[in-house]
Amino acid sequence: MTTSGARPTLVLVLAVAVLFGCGVILLLERSLTRILLGVVLLGNGVNLLILLGGRSGGAPIVGTGAVGQMSDPLPQAMVLTAIVITFGFTAFLLAVAYRSWYLTGDDEVPDDLEDRQIIRRAERNEVGAVDHGGEGPDGDPEQVDPEPARRRLRRGEEA
Repeated sequence: MTTSGARPTLVLVLAVAVLFGCGVILLLERSLTRILLGVVLLGNGVNLLILLGGRSGGAPIVGTGAVGQMSDPLPQAMVLTAIVITFGFTAFLLAVAYRSWYLTGDDEVPDDLEDRQIIRRAERNEVGAVDHGGEGPDGDPEQVDPEPARRRLRRGEEA
């Protein structure tokens, strides 16, 4: 904050932008460890952004100074709450990453069966038809493949 307490400095605004940017980029990764780091960076960026929204000044204790010179206590309370929530979510993601590493040997998020089906359709330039008639999947001639993907993939057939 500036010495006058009027506006945040450019350095703090850039720090928020860098924390948000790096956090979002890490959230888009497939490794749970990087996703965890992205959540931590994003949480810290949110905390700093909330603090930048408040007024800087003296301690918000009645009787210690003029009311106009006190800092705003609401952003500080919100940041404390956000820290606790981020800590809980980080602990949960750490447990999920550890469990994934323990069971599979790595912490990479696997593809869904539906994701594989979409990739195969995209490779063949095939577009999934939309049900315009409302007659359902059994009597719909517009449906490309009404059979569920799981049964087909278990038999080893290609989509």
